[in-house]
Parts: sequence; structure tokens; C-alpha cells
Amino acid sequence: MASTPSAVPDPSPELLSRAAAVRRAAMALGQCSDGQRQQALLAMAQSLERSAEAIVAANTADLEAAASDQLAPALVARLKLDGAKLAGAIEGVRQLAELPDPVGRRQLHTELDAGLVLERVTVPLGVVGVIFEARPDALIQIASLAIRSGNGALLKGGREASRSCAAIFEALQEGLAESEVDRQALALLTTRQESLGMLRLDGLVDLIIPRGSNELVRFIQDNTRIPVLGHADGVCHLFVDRSVNQEQALRIAIDSKTQYPAACNAIETLLVHQEVASQFLPAVISAFQAEAVELRGCPRACALGVARAASDDDWGREFSDRILAVKVVESLEEALEHIARHGSRHTDAICTTDPETAGRFLSAVDSAGVYLNCSTRFADGFRYGFGAEVGISTQTLPPRGPVGLEGLVTYRYRLRGEGHIAADYASGLRRFSHRSLPL
Repeated sequence: MASTPSAVPDPSPELLSRAAAVRRAAMALGQCSDGQRQQALLAMAQSLERSAEAIVAANTADLEAAASDQLAPALVARLKLDGAKLAGAIEGVRQLAELPDPVGRRQLHTELDAGLVLERVTVPLGVVGVIFEARPDALIQIASLAIRSGNGALLKGGREASRSCAAIFEALQEGLAESEVDRQALALLTTRQESLGMLRLDGLVDLIIPRGSNELVRFIQDNTRIPVLGHADGVCHLFVDRSVNQEQALRIAIDSKTQYPAACNAIETLLVHQEVASQFLPAVISAFQAEAVELRGCPRACALGVARAASDDDWGREFSDRILAVKVVESLEEALEHIARHGSRHTDAICTTDPETAGRFLSAVDSAGVYLNCSTRFADGFRYGFGAEVGISTQTLPPRGPVGLEGLVTYRYRLRGEGHIAADYASGLRRFSHRSLPL
């Protein structure tokens, strides 16, 4: 990790004090029972429902300000939080409360010797710092995931969502006040100075999770000593193989791009095998025209009707908009090489009816999500059954992909003995048995 540049300021005394308070509350939260943390989430959900009108009104004000500031369409799409979207987020909190407790799970249970027993048990990380752009519903997801997993959280939303985040956070705090969880386990940061200062809180913050643009993620990765979990790009691909149900593949392609074009799991490049390109691309062009999607093609795709030529920069680009790059490839191997070169290891999919080709693709593509005959839009913690997600990680070390409750816990080794000392084993007086015990 690069050393922290002097351009990133030291945290203010006030921020240090608030972070220390979150740390203390997190330690107490980690000792709370499963039932206490469940009850806290249900109280948070009830409070959000009571405040729904105020939250939607605050979001409307944010959207009006965004229109005046000419915010990018992708950010506006993420910023919008209407009644239906808010209701879905609240339902996610309730579903999260019902998931099994991630804390206190025994992962390993071994008798090293008679009377000397080793356990590995899951425990909370401690305090997470989350910086997110535009999406106010992310505040709901992250706060509820933190409480459910026994972690404190420092939360910083984007300036464009400031009114929405303030209204949501007030509701969350009111909910926690009705529970046995200390409200100080969550803190909302409101200024850029505070978010920069958080990057210097090593010792108080255990993990930073950025959710936003490529620039935001890379800046954070380059300017903190705290571990960072996240992804800088969401460059997802769909490969249409020569052996394929073309009608099914077209539906999957449309959904993967247009169901929510601003999402990081929307496809940015469509790869089509040359043997089906002349049949498949005319249908693609017609269908995407109807969805107001601009296609940018390689020379072979343009020869088959794609109106605009793709530039070199369009391969590997996250458009986050109704733009799709299209490339005709000669083989599965060329598709794999293209994904390896231009992908971001987020989510990539194949449409094929050939089991051998499917197996090769699923094993060769080194992404957090690799799909067969389904939309890349399924790369989501809620859809995976995690209740919600704090973000999607494209790193190879775990956690990887959508990060839910299990990604917010670590583990601790506990060893219980009866006066055992290492010297007895070094001398050969005693020997290890390493007998597995029931979990």
C-alpha cells in the first residue's frame, strides 16, 4: 500500500472523538446477543417506515438540486429514492434481521491433545468506514448490515444525496434509540474534510468500503493505510456462443444492459461468435434501438449493421449508460482473451447450449461472478439472498463478489488448556493428537 500523501489531512479532534465513540459502541455491540441485534434492525425498519414521507421529500429536494447542477444521468438514476424503492430497502432490512447470526459461528473444533482444545469462531471486524456516491438507499443497507454483524460504522454519502442521507440517518438513530444497541455505533459524516480525515483513522477503522466511481475508489486505495474492499470498475461482458438459443440470449442481453444501465453489473460489451453473428446481430440492433441503446461495434459488427464504430477506448470502458460495445469474435478463446484483457473481474456471462463450452468459460474467466445463460444483473447481495450488500469486491482474496454479512466478520482462534506448555511437545514428552471434534 502506498504511503499516505500529505495532501490528505489529519483527522480533526472532533472526528477522532466521534470515531473513538463509534469504536467503543462497536465493542459493546459485538457483545450483544443475536436477538438484541435482530430487534435493533426491526426497530430501524419501523422508524424508516414512519419517516418515509420525510425521506422521499428530502430525496425530491436532492433530485431538484441535481437537475440544477446538471448531474450525470447515471448518478441521477442512483440518487432517486421514491416510495417504492424505499419500501424495498426497508423490506431488505427486515429480511436481514431474519438471516442466521454471522457472529459466534464455530468454524473449526480440534482436540490438539487431551484437555487442549482449539476453536475458530467468527467475530465482528470492528468498525467499517463506508464512502458512497449518490445512492441514499446504500446508507440503509450498510447501516443495517453493520448492526446485524456487530460492527460500528462511519458513513459518508455524496454531497448530491446530503438531504436524503440526513433524513435516513435521523430515522435510523430514532430506531436504535428504541433498541438495546447504542446509537453511537453509527456515525454520519457530512463534509469532504471528514471523509478525507477518515482515511487517516488507522487504529480506529478496520476496513474502508468505497461505493462509487472509478476515480473515487482509486483515490481511496491510493490514500489510506486502512484495508480497502471494493471495485474500481464494473466492466461486464456477455458472450453469445455459436451453439445458443438466440431468443433466450437476446432477452438476457437486453436485461443485462437495460434493466438498470447505471448499475455496476450491467454489461458494457457484447461478444458474439462469428458463426451466429449474421443471424443474431440484426435482432440485437433492432431490439436495442427500441430500448434507446447506442451500439458501438468492431468493423465486423459494423459491416452487419451496427451504425457507429467503436474506438479503442470503448473496449474496457464502463459506460454506466445506454451505450453498448459489440464485438464479433472468431472463437471461445478469443472471447476469453478479450475478457481477460478488458474486463474488471466483476461479472461475466455466457449464453450457450454446449456443456463443454460452458464448462470451459465458467472455469477460465477469473471474475467474482461467472454466469451461464442468465443476466449479469443477478450480481447483487439482495438477489443472492444476503439481505443486502455493503458492496461488490473484485479482489481475489475473500470476501469476493457481493459482500453481505459473512464478509463483515473475521475469526478468532480460542485455545483452552489445563496447564499445557509447549516445552512438553518440543521434548517429546507429549504428542499432538489433532482429533477433529463436532462443530
